Amino acid sequence: LPLCSAERSNLAGVQHVLLVLSGKGGVGKSTVATELALALRVAGKRVGILDVDLCGPSIPRMFRVQESAVHQCDSGWVPVFAHQDKTISLMSIGFLLEKPDDAVVWRGPKKNALIKQFVSDVAWGELDFLIVDTPPGTSDEHISTVEALRPHKPLGAILVTTPQAVSVGDVRRELTFCKKTGLRVLGIIENMSGFVCPHCSECTNIFSKGGGEELAKHAGVPFLGSVPLDPQLSQSLEDGRDFIQEFPKSSAFPALAHIAQQILDGTSPQSS
Repeated sequence: LPLCSAERSNLAGVQHVLLVLSGKGGVGKSTVATELALALRVAGKRVGILDVDLCGPSIPRMFRVQESAVHQCDSGWVPVFAHQDKTISLMSIGFLLEKPDDAVVWRGPKKNALIKQFVSDVAWGELDFLIVDTPPGTSDEHISTVEALRPHKPLGAILVTTPQAVSVGDVRRELTFCKKTGLRVLGIIENMSGFVCPHCSECTNIFSKGGGEELAKHAGVPFLGSVPLDPQLSQSLEDGRDFIQEFPKSSAFPALAHIAQQILDGTSPQSS
């Protein structure tokens, strides 16, 4: 089927699309998507975040723009800008709900239709990266997202896990999903990898250690790095503040900067 011109034009200015995936809930996909967007912004990139977690949209809160509404323009919906310099733009069902406590009680076809609309009807403009924050699993929403985005741009998947075996096992299934749908895996991130004490800076492995790295080695995909649990990071996300500007001395900072640099390297023209 030929793509309509609006569809083609709305993603025409997007250079790279990154899907943040995990087979498990609560591993920090939205945290990784947010911090990655902020780190890429520091690197001078223009970034969009598309939040397709329809039942748990947390991106608006993490940028403290949950009161914002989406407006229409000639080419579709105008995304919400996270900062005045308009370097990060956001789209989420959170902006479309009448009340913040509204639950999205929808069957698959309605969810799929909204995801397709998010891909085709948002006027993203010129972006270096569009980061897609997904719900947990390998369900309807994931298939719809991949199918809707596939015709447009080079797609890459970033898989997020926590160190323990239960999480790693679920992410292993996500790798199978990527294989079946032909998604290029840019790498695996091990999140919540140890707890950094705010008083003495010692790192304690609350869960276990190295599960993400082991899985990456086993699957033959890049290991992008480990991000420790840092209470300052959690608090800044709760408050919708820019962690990267506020806490450059945190041990999570070099980890996030290193991951962002590897993604920049992995999506540069020489690497593809």
